[in-house]
This record gives sequence, C-alpha cells and structure tokens, in this order.
Amino acid sequence: MIHSGPFTRLCGTGGYVPDAVVTNHDFAARLDTSDAWIRERTGIRERRVMAAGEVTSDMVAAAAREALAAAELAAADIDCLVVATTTPDMPMPSCAAVAQAKLGLSCPAFDVNAACAGFNYGLAVVDGFIRGGVFSRVLLVGADALSRFVDPDDRSTAVLFGDGAGAVVAIAESPRPEGPPRGILASRICADGTFAGSLSIPGGGAAHPPRAAGDDQALQMNGRVVFSHAVKNLAEVSAAVLDAAGMSVADVDVIVPHQANLRILDALAQRLRIDTSKFVVNLDRLGNTSAASIPLALDQGVRSGQISAGNTVLMCSIGAGFTWGAAVARW
Repeated sequence: MIHSGPFTRLCGTGGYVPDAVVTNHDFAARLDTSDAWIRERTGIRERRVMAAGEVTSDMVAAAAREALAAAELAAADIDCLVVATTTPDMPMPSCAAVAQAKLGLSCPAFDVNAACAGFNYGLAVVDGFIRGGVFSRVLLVGADALSRFVDPDDRSTAVLFGDGAGAVVAIAESPRPEGPPRGILASRICADGTFAGSLSIPGGGAAHPPRAAGDDQALQMNGRVVFSHAVKNLAEVSAAVLDAAGMSVADVDVIVPHQANLRILDALAQRLRIDTSKFVVNLDRLGNTSAASIPLALDQGVRSGQISAGNTVLMCSIGAGFTWGAAVARW
C-alpha cells in the first residue's frame, strides 16, 4: 500500500566524474587482457579515476553543488546531508562531515555504508526522515573511489571500477489534490551477511588494522557468487517494491539500475521481462562507480530527457554484504 503524505520528491540531480580517463587499452598494455575481453565480459570501455590529491569528499561537494543548482536551492536551505560511500577520505570523521564544511552547510551530516547498494539504503533513510517529518530538504550523495582499493595487477577487479559522485535533493511534498502523487512511492532494502566474504576489502578495519592489513587492503571478489546473487536479488527486490507500490513491471517507464556489469543488466531485463531500452546505462563510459552509479545515471537520464516529469522510475542495486535494495518513484 502506498503511504500517505508527505512524499519524498526528488527535485534536483547532479553528478561529477574526474577528468582522467583509463581505457581498456591502458589495462591491456600491462595486464594479460584486451579491450575485446573486457568489453565482452563487462560492457565497460573506459572509466574515470581521481587525480593525485583528489579525495571522495571533493567529488561529493562537486556533485552536490550541481544538484543544489538544479533544485534552485542554496546551502542554507538543506536540513541534512547523507553520503552513501564505502571509500571515505579517512576512517573518521565521516566523508559527509568533511563535505559539509566544503559545501558551507550547517546541518546534520553522516555516512551510510552499504557498498554498491549505498544509494538505495541512503534513499530509504532519507525517505523515512521526510515522511516522519524530521527533515524537509535533504541532500543525498552517492560517491565512491574504488579505483584506489583494487589490486592494479588483478584483471578480474582492476578493470571494473571507476570513481565518481552523484547527488539528488529530496524534499517533502504534500499529496496533490489532483493527479497521482509524485516522489518515492515505495522502497525496500535487504541484507544477507552470510556472503560477507564474497565481496570485501578485508583490511583497514578493526579485524585487520591499517598497520597490519598488508595485501588485505585490496578489494577481493568471488565473481560467480556475486553474479548469481545479483541477478536473483535485484529481480526479486524490484518485483517486491513494485508490488508494494501497487504496480507491475508494465507500469515502469525507466529503470536506473546499479551499473555493475552489462551481463547482469541483460539478465535482469530477462528476469523482469522488460526491454533494455528502458534502462539508463553509463557503465560503458564510467565503469562500476559503486554507490555513485544510480545517482550518476539519474542525472544523465534527467539531463538527456530520458527521465521526464510523470515517469515511473525504478532504481535497484546490490553490493557487498550482501546488501541490496530497490525504490520506485514518480518523477
């Protein structure tokens, strides 16, 4: 059942990717791989990586400024900043706190860590705040820099990830007297920690502190396990959130999925029985940008006209943990 108001309406989007481009040919020059091998297995042609001295909070601030401009709001208008990231500038303080200062905000600020599912987790948190009347204008940013956490000599992971940040402004909106409601219609988040070891960065935390972490600080992944659970969980949570909103796949105008792998997106389309022409895709140009991938794709869709007022938009993602989630919104 769709909740009564206020609804959480997404009214502004923004994005940022670094200038430096790393192509498949760059990897082929030093690893046992090729452009054709990478494209066939992932759909990725190139990705962006942060410059020396650039950090995640810089990307957060850049994307946030674009979203604020699109929403025609100032920093003083924001009640809360939520940053979905697995790669903060440092263990503490939070990336959100550092970005808050860079943006000149004066509001609560905190991080959400659900890996590649971080944006869906953050969106569920923000939706709860707004529906509960806690905040009325929230800035949500997904940002990650996983290129700095992969083993550069591991072709199974090094070729997958790019850096970037995407942002949305979420505002409280009362139900309209005429016409269907706008905003988040339903949201679902899930987790299964029994697969924690299938996709992880073991080092750097309390289990393996930075001084003793060694090689454990590089991302590790069991690709087969990740793939099979990604397709199954994304399809199931997408169906569940549509059911919660009183909708079916036929009601969806645009799908904005986590950009992990083109094979996963194709398999998801088959499971949902929906044409891939409805997908917003940036994977080929940006790689897997983790928590940034959905908001970056949202920004792309809005600015290109693929997403327009009145569209029903489905957003779904899966990440380490495993964590996964979906949300359906009317733009």
